[in-house]
Amino acid sequence: MQATAYTYDSETRSGSVLLDDGTPVDFGAPAFEAGGLRLLRPGQRVRIETEGSGADLRITLVTLQTF
Repeated sequence: MQATAYTYDSETRSGSVLLDDGTPVDFGAPAFEAGGLRLLRPGQRVRIETEGSGADLRITLVTLQTF
C-alpha cells in the first residue's frame, strides 16, 4: 500500500503517514526500522505494510516508494 509521510520524529523514530484517502495512521519505531530507513521527510511517498483493519490498523513496515 502507498501513503505519504506526514510526521516523523528522529528521536523516537516514529511518526505518521496519510493514506491516499487522507486518513492519518501512526507508526512506531519497529515499523520504521523494519524498512531500513535513516530519515523520513514529510511529503515523501512511502510504501507501507499493514495488519488489521479499521481502528485496529497497524503499520508494520515503512520504506520509500520506488518506481
